[in-house]
Amino acid sequence: MRRNSRRRPTGARRTTFAAVALMLGGGGLVAANVYASASEVWGGASNQSGSDQVKSGTVTIDCPDVGEKLTDVPSDAKPKVDTELATLDKQITDAYARLASTRQAQTDDPGYVQNAILGPLKDNRAAVIDRIKGEYQQAGASAPDTIGDMAACTGMPADQAQPPAAGQGEGGQPSAAGQQPSNNGGQNNGQQQGNGGQAAGPVASDFVDITTVQPNVQKPAPQSGASTGEFVTKCGVNANGNHNTDNVIVAPGVKNGAHHLHDYVGNQSNDAFATNDTFAAAQTSCENQQDKSSYYWPVVRVQDGTQDFDQNNDGGGKEGNVGKILVAKEADIKFVGSPTSDVVAMPRFLRIITGDAKAFTNGPGNANAHWSCTGFEDKAQLTDKYPICPQGSQVVRSFAFQSCWDGQNIDSANHRTHVAFADAGGNCQNGFKAIPQLTMRLVYDVPQPTIESGQVKNAYAVDGFPEQLHKPITDHDDFINVMTDDLMNQVVDCINSGRQCGGGGDQPPATQTPTSEPSSGGDASNAPGSGGGDQASEPPAGTPGNGETSAPGTGDTGAPAAGGAGGGSHHHGGGSTPKVYSTPKAAASDTAAVPRSASDDNSGQGAGSEQTSSAGDNAPSTAAPAESQTSSGSQTPAGGVAPSAPVQTEPQAVTGGLAETGAHLWPAAAGGVLVIVGFLLLRRIGRRSV
Repeated sequence: MRRNSRRRPTGARRTTFAAVALMLGGGGLVAANVYASASEVWGGASNQSGSDQVKSGTVTIDCPDVGEKLTDVPSDAKPKVDTELATLDKQITDAYARLASTRQAQTDDPGYVQNAILGPLKDNRAAVIDRIKGEYQQAGASAPDTIGDMAACTGMPADQAQPPAAGQGEGGQPSAAGQQPSNNGGQNNGQQQGNGGQAAGPVASDFVDITTVQPNVQKPAPQSGASTGEFVTKCGVNANGNHNTDNVIVAPGVKNGAHHLHDYVGNQSNDAFATNDTFAAAQTSCENQQDKSSYYWPVVRVQDGTQDFDQNNDGGGKEGNVGKILVAKEADIKFVGSPTSDVVAMPRFLRIITGDAKAFTNGPGNANAHWSCTGFEDKAQLTDKYPICPQGSQVVRSFAFQSCWDGQNIDSANHRTHVAFADAGGNCQNGFKAIPQLTMRLVYDVPQPTIESGQVKNAYAVDGFPEQLHKPITDHDDFINVMTDDLMNQVVDCINSGRQCGGGGDQPPATQTPTSEPSSGGDASNAPGSGGGDQASEPPAGTPGNGETSAPGTGDTGAPAAGGAGGGSHHHGGGSTPKVYSTPKAAASDTAAVPRSASDDNSGQGAGSEQTSSAGDNAPSTAAPAESQTSSGSQTPAGGVAPSAPVQTEPQAVTGGLAETGAHLWPAAAGGVLVIVGFLLLRRIGRRSV
C-alpha cells in the first residue's frame, strides 16, 4: 500500500497554528488574571487603596473591651487590674503585628489566622482575665461574670474594614507592622510606597471633599436659665515637642500604654508615672500659671514619605504610626456653661476622656470625633471621614467634653460613669451636676490630599492603636483638671455671670444668645474660641454636647443616661480615687447602645455616652456624609453634592460593586473566550481534514 504523501493544505495548517495560538494566549490571560487576583489580597503593586485595596481575608482584629465591663474595681485590686488591662492591649497589638507579617502564610492556609493568631490570642487573654478575677477575689470582691466570655477575638474581614494592603513592604512582599525599618528607600513597617502611608490606613474611602458635604449642623434655639459665660485658657500648641506614648489615666505605671503618640499642653510632667503630687508641682505651658491642667491628644501626621523622631520607637513607627508630625497652628481651649443652669466647680484632679480610641472595633457608641475645615465649621462636621479642605482652608479637629459630674468621683474604673453628657434638653440627669464644659479646637495646616485612581496621595491621619487602622472615628481627647481652687472659682463665676474671661482679660457679660450644646453638629456660639476671650472668627460648629440629640443609651428620646459618660476613649483605670468605683444607675434603658462592628460583646457599652451616630428615632445625623467617591475612589462628579449619610450602626467602609468586580475579571473572561474560539476552530479543521 502506498503511503499517502499528500501535504495538508497550507491554509489549513496556518489555521491550525492560529487556533493553537488562540488557546495558548487565552489560557495565559486566564492564568495571569487568577494569579493577579490572588496576589492583590496582600501583595501586588505598592500604595494600593481605594479600588485596588484588599478584596478578601482578615485585615484587623476585633476583641471585646474587657475594661468597659469593670465598673466596680476595689482600690486594693486596682493597680494590678490596670496592669493586666494594659497587657490585654499589648496582646492585641502583638497579634495585629503577626497578622500583618504573615500574609503569605494566610494565603497558603485558610485556617492560619484562626489557628496561629486568634487561637493563641484567646488563650493568652483568658489567662489575663483569670488573673483579673483573682485580683478581685483577693480584694474580697467578685469580678463581673461577663468578662469570662470575653477572651475570644474575631478577625475583621476586608469587606467590612476595607484597609489598604497592610503589611506590604518592598516589592509587594509582606512585612511586619512592628518590624525595624529596612533600607528600602525610606519605607518601613509595611508602609505603602509613594505616600509614606501608615502600615494600615487610611485609605481613599476615609476621605471626603468637604465642599461636597450637605449641611449637617443644626443650631438649637436659645434657652432661658443658661450660664452663657466663657473662660479661655491659653496653653500653646506644644511647640516644644512634649510627647510620649503613655496614658496615665488609662494605664498608670505602664510605659507605652497608649500605643500612640500624644501632644501635651499645660502640665509639663504628664507621663505614665505621674501622680497628683507630680501634677501639682509641675511647670505649665499655660499663660495663667494657676492652670496646671493637662490637656493632651493624639498627634496628626502627614504621610508625605518623610519620617519623624519616633520612626524606630514603640508607639511610633514600630506600631504603624509613621509620617511627619504636624504641630497645630491653633489650640483653642475654652470652658463654657450649661444651656439650662449655672455650673459648679470641677474637683481638682478630675479626669475626663472624650471619644473612643477603639471606636473602629468597639463601634461608634462612644465616638466623639469631629473633623471639618475652616470656613465650613458651621456647615459640616464629620465623624468617620477626614476632610479634604479647599485651598486656603485648614483642617479642624474639635471636641466638647462631658459636662455633667456625679458630684463625688474624680475618675471611674471605665473612665465614663463619673461624668456624662447632658440630655437632649441640656439637663444633667440622675443627680449629676453641671460643670464648666471643656471645649477644644485644633487647627492644622495640612497639605491637601488627592485621590487618583482610587489611591489617596499625601494622606494625613490621627495616631492610634495599630489595629484601629487609623480611622478618623477613633479621634479622642484627654483632660486632667489641675487648676487651683481659686482659678476654678473664677471660671465658675465668669461663666455663671455671662462674661467672657481669661486669655486677654475679662470682657463684659456676653450679649449673644444663651449658649447651649450644639445639636448634631452644634451652635457656633458654643464653639471653642480663639483665645483672648474673643469669639473665634470661624468657630467650630460640630462639637457635641448638652443639646446633642443623638446620645446613646436613651431609647427613643435621645436623652443619655447620666450614669454612662460616653467618651471614655480607653478602658482601664488610673488616678487617685475613692475606695471603690461605683456605677450610678442609668437614667434610661441601655437598649440604644450601638453594637460592635464585628461582634455583639459590647451590648452594655455606651449608656449615657454621647455618640455621633443614631441613638433614637429623633436623632439627627452627625455622621460623615454619604460616600462622595465611587468604588474606584473617584470624586463625586462636579455639581454632585454628597448628602448627609444615614447614620450607620457600626463603622464600615464602602466596598466594590459588580462593576468593579467585572473590571478586575475582564482579562480572565477574554482569555476564556479566546480558548473557546481556538478550540472550536481546531475542531472544525479536524473535521475538514478527515
